[in-house]
Amino acid sequence: MTIISSDIETVRFRNLLDEGVLGRQELAAAISSADARAVDLETVLIREYGVPRHRVLQASADYYNCPFIEYDERMPIPPDLLTGLDSDRLFLSNWFPIARGNETVIIVSNDPSDPELLDEVRRFFRTEKYEFLFALREDIRWFIKDFLHAKPGHLVGTERTGLAHWRNNMALWRTRLACYRNDLAKGRTHLAVLRWGLGIIALADVLLHTLRFGAHIYLYWGMIGAGLAIGSWGLSGYLRIRRSNIRPPGNQTMVEVTSATLYFLENYHFIENTGAYVPTKGTMLARLGDFLANHCTILYPQPASLERTQLARERNVLAGQRTVTACYRSIYARARTGLALIRTGVSFSSLGILLMGYFKFSFLAVIDIILLAAGVLMVVDGALWYLPVRKEQSELPRCPVPE
Repeated sequence: MTIISSDIETVRFRNLLDEGVLGRQELAAAISSADARAVDLETVLIREYGVPRHRVLQASADYYNCPFIEYDERMPIPPDLLTGLDSDRLFLSNWFPIARGNETVIIVSNDPSDPELLDEVRRFFRTEKYEFLFALREDIRWFIKDFLHAKPGHLVGTERTGLAHWRNNMALWRTRLACYRNDLAKGRTHLAVLRWGLGIIALADVLLHTLRFGAHIYLYWGMIGAGLAIGSWGLSGYLRIRRSNIRPPGNQTMVEVTSATLYFLENYHFIENTGAYVPTKGTMLARLGDFLANHCTILYPQPASLERTQLARERNVLAGQRTVTACYRSIYARARTGLALIRTGVSFSSLGILLMGYFKFSFLAVIDIILLAAGVLMVVDGALWYLPVRKEQSELPRCPVPE
């Protein structure tokens, strides 16, 4: 019996021998090793002899004269195909239904040439047409484990993949928010340079008005020129960031995109009687944070194999909370930028008014007017940054502390 099995496996993987992927002695040793340990020959070839997975699949598909397919937990298997299936029986026979179309049931099998396979399939599906595809024994086991230990309509494999997809979406959005915060920090850095330049101009202006310390007048004008250069460099950097990176994602846009990345809660969470209800607040972002608090529950499903799916749900809820807090951090970064502009604007506008009032009107009052105008513009721009996000600051989400 072993000799017959060995000959069949040799013929099955003849392509590997012909293409030089595997030597004849290596194949014989792999067959002996698989028989001795009751391990699938496919697994031995892939994991111990380094044969590429697609080569094993293609060689088997050529032998059985049918296409091959690999396991994919995202596969939309119709729930009606799973009703009434016996997982123990499928494990023994190594087949699984994956699709239905035009009155044809598509079956994956590890041995499509098995004469008893068709009779067994007919016990579960009454149709005249069947199409058989080849799949590795390991892949068929994964199909059975992932699609038959949950009720039809709650396919666990598909759910885990969907949850992973949403976690990636949230991680991508958090990364983009981090980039926006970096741009805001860069903008505040350029603002500090602008403040430094205006400070040098203000100092030179006072010295020109008083003409103290006996320094040459051209030194003071040189200080004004240096202040203008430094301030212009800081202003150009700030405006460049203001126009290109920060302006498109406004406060409302950030909140709406954050809300869109939490849409997974409607599709993957079926939570009832989760405990005390957390009342929501006024702003949209605060409501999102409080909404997540109602989903922070640990369930212990049966059977135990479902636990990793429940943990995947929990990871998504925690990722959702991190996404909401990342949006809050970005909003606070906008607020800090606005407050920094307002603070600087008030300082220099006050200084301009003070200098004009103290030294009266003269040729140097032009510099005082420049300081005043720069301060007013900063206050206006800072208000545009700060006021739209003021309401969000007052309503942080509160998550219940687990006992």
